[in-house]
Amino acid sequence: MEYFQVSDLKGVLSSIKDIMFDKKDYLVELDAQNGDGDLGISMSNGFSKTLEILKDNEEDDLGKFMLLVSKNFNEEAPSTLGTLLSMFFMGMAKELKGKTKANADEFTVAMEKGLNNIMSKGGAEPGEKTIIDSLYPGIEELKKGVKENKPVLELFQSATEKAQEGMLDTKNMKSVHGRAAYYGDKSIGIQDGGATVGMYIFKGITEYINILNE
Repeated sequence: MEYFQVSDLKGVLSSIKDIMFDKKDYLVELDAQNGDGDLGISMSNGFSKTLEILKDNEEDDLGKFMLLVSKNFNEEAPSTLGTLLSMFFMGMAKELKGKTKANADEFTVAMEKGLNNIMSKGGAEPGEKTIIDSLYPGIEELKKGVKENKPVLELFQSATEKAQEGMLDTKNMKSVHGRAAYYGDKSIGIQDGGATVGMYIFKGITEYINILNE
């Protein structure tokens, strides 16, 4: 795979959708420990309904397509994490605007812009037990791999591993944002649901690229 095109973004969304559906009950269980327990439902619905709406869309501009993803996801996943992910997709949309294809470097920059949009508008930073704690290390690994000219599949496999490490690290963190913050020290020892979703996003991209390489 040399470039990401809109058809690939649809494939990635489909791959992530499958993972969210498969892990829906697990995400509900995670969220129920220090949230309201709807994470698995909102993420599964958000990705499946957004894909359903956009699967036949003929837009070929990556940025315009990601803008549609952002807007629809925000509507179909009405939750705190749904809003944060719509910010992530919006940041990607702005970076990819005007492009009909993006190489691994350009896609990585777009993901970093999406992450920065979450941090600037959401007010969270790495180490605060949020989705950022898997997205940040994953994207940093992507940046490193791009500089080393790693093949795209290897690039995202390594990033997924780092995102998973970041996800697991949230067990040692105390929640400071949202409803989970009310649990204070009791949140230590619990894996963050948002960080788990972030890892699943990397996993979905990797699985899609792996299928292309078969």
